[in-house]
Amino acid sequence: MTKAVKTKSNSERFIIAYNSIDYSLRTIYGFKRSISYADLIRKTVPLNSVVRKYEDDLIDYGRLRNSIVHKTNPNYVIAEPHDEVVDEFEKIAKLIATPPTAFNKVCNKEVVICGEHTTVKDVLEIMARTGYHNIPVYMNDVLQGVAISSKLIEVIGRKLIEGQDISTYLANTKVLDVITKDDESNYYRVADKNMTIEKALNYFYINRKLSLIIITEKGTYNEKPIGIITTADILDMNAVLENY
Repeated sequence: MTKAVKTKSNSERFIIAYNSIDYSLRTIYGFKRSISYADLIRKTVPLNSVVRKYEDDLIDYGRLRNSIVHKTNPNYVIAEPHDEVVDEFEKIAKLIATPPTAFNKVCNKEVVICGEHTTVKDVLEIMARTGYHNIPVYMNDVLQGVAISSKLIEVIGRKLIEGQDISTYLANTKVLDVITKDDESNYYRVADKNMTIEKALNYFYINRKLSLIIITEKGTYNEKPIGIITTADILDMNAVLENY
């Protein structure tokens, strides 16, 4: 005779989701066990895009957890949450504990790069031909910077104001000479292939100047890129999280 498989109650599922969120956030961000769950959520709002999106729900679910579990006996359940509440809480817990990676879900893997001898004219032609607005520039297989279309337009505009011959400038100027600015790194960053969508969204949230994230195997500057994520992918990343 086959034994019936015992399914978890809603309260059991809810507590498992709660513990998963609590453990994951404390482990990822190094918060002490002494701070409360509510404080944990509030402190991770600036650090985690999922927590930021569901902050109010997570706080409310924390209060609900205290109503479900008896104060003097954590193993004694005094209430059962509704199915919809448990489903939503489990979804949030999954996004926090095991978020999808950006490389597998939304990353553009057809990366176009150029070398240190590429001229500004050549880069503009590459952008026009491919439709890509951000071209990483490498020298001896080491990332030197990124040719960003909006920044190139600014440079060309200044040269026009100065009265320079644009055709000559574009043909004789190396793109490497244009992108080597002190603030250039504000517009891009490098990450490894295990970067989560949540982390990618948070990078764009923290730095509003960020135009792209270059993905390499280990997240170092001396590797060729295997993927690129730009601000145009933000909507797709949010859609992936919504349907995860």
